Amino acid sequence: MKKRMTILALLLAGTVTLGSYGMVQAGQEKREVPVAGVTQTLAQVLKEAGGVQAQTADAVEELQSNAAVARMMEPEMVEEEAWETAEVAEHELPQTASEFADIAVAQVNHYVNVRQEPDTESEILGKLYDKSAATVLETTEDGWYRITSGNVNGYVKAEYVVVGDEELAKSVGTRLATVTTTTLFVRTEPTTEAKVLTMLPDGDDVVVTDETTEGWAKVSTADGDGYVALDYVTLSTEYIHAESKAEEEARLAREEAERQEAARAAEEARKAREAEAARAAAEQEAARKAAEKQEAKKAGSGSSAATGSSTGSSAGSGSGSSAGQSAQTASSNGQAVVDYARQFLGNPYVYGGNSLTNGTDCSGFVKGVYAAFGINLPRTSAEQRSVGYAVSLSEIQPGDIVCYSGHVGIYAGNNTLIHASNEKTGITLTSPVTYRSVLAVRRIF
Repeated sequence: MKKRMTILALLLAGTVTLGSYGMVQAGQEKREVPVAGVTQTLAQVLKEAGGVQAQTADAVEELQSNAAVARMMEPEMVEEEAWETAEVAEHELPQTASEFADIAVAQVNHYVNVRQEPDTESEILGKLYDKSAATVLETTEDGWYRITSGNVNGYVKAEYVVVGDEELAKSVGTRLATVTTTTLFVRTEPTTEAKVLTMLPDGDDVVVTDETTEGWAKVSTADGDGYVALDYVTLSTEYIHAESKAEEEARLAREEAERQEAARAAEEARKAREAEAARAAAEQEAARKAAEKQEAKKAGSGSSAATGSSTGSSAGSGSGSSAGQSAQTASSNGQAVVDYARQFLGNPYVYGGNSLTNGTDCSGFVKGVYAAFGINLPRTSAEQRSVGYAVSLSEIQPGDIVCYSGHVGIYAGNNTLIHASNEKTGITLTSPVTYRSVLAVRRIF
């Protein structure tokens, strides 16, 4: 203990300066040595100084030995400390999984059954059609996924779906940006200084075509492609979902009813054509007989000409009236919607407007037209995409609602859309109906 106190006194009496070299002072003698050799040099100086300093040299060498052991241990201690820090950091950092990580996409020729239990003998709850998507809730040990899709919750065989493939999920889904502010400006460039292309109301949505620009999304609108700020929209992906057993039965019943209605209308049209042909034949026969009479008389034929004129007039009038009645009988509720909508052609487009005569926007036009038939539709194009029931583009009929990215209109027949297009054209007709990518076709009647 006495030796250690002496060393401390010597260290306090002298100075040790660390740099690329160390300056060691003991008594009146100074030596300049490399830093790595400071401790050993101090011991040597003490030995040479004699007296008390020489007696403490052994103690200094002991301290040097302990320091060397500490330096040998230091790399392992640093490595262990770094590993522990990294381990803690790894557990503390939030792990953000891809939104597509649990998306299962059916890859089948037609459909895969969704069953109540993970067993091929279990009850069928619905069907997941090719390229339809589901969310995986659980993976079983025997090759099944528990999924939820639309109104269907059950199990599918793992071999018939692909899970976690981001590119595949994106290809079968529709990326949407839903407006979360009262009125959103869609700009021509991704900057608030750019020109306003169009405006979107709260709750409306548009298809996202690109997300590579920080803080902005490129979207498709009725007026072309533009940009919306991400601060004012929420992004989501819309998929085609499974069809439950009840939904399938309702769809098949509806399709059968439509087929029967189409067959009935076709039969009525056939009978009307046959009746028209019979009337035309009868009129021709009557005209032939009248001509024969005129030929037989040969004299005083002034009245005969009048008779012939009267006959022709009667035939023409009867034919036109019959054709009009036939057309009226064959017209559906959807066609009546179109006929009503046509009277507003040329009227102005007004963003947020609700007047079919003084100005309306696209969804306001559809809502206003259907209101005349006692149908209360929601206000935005996004909400109108879920009304009624879905039909394929190949089965589209007059009166069906055609939904696009940020736009909506009414199918007018003959591959034509009637809609409130924009401020330049107002309420107008556009052909073909696929002038833009169609998101959905909805039938109300």
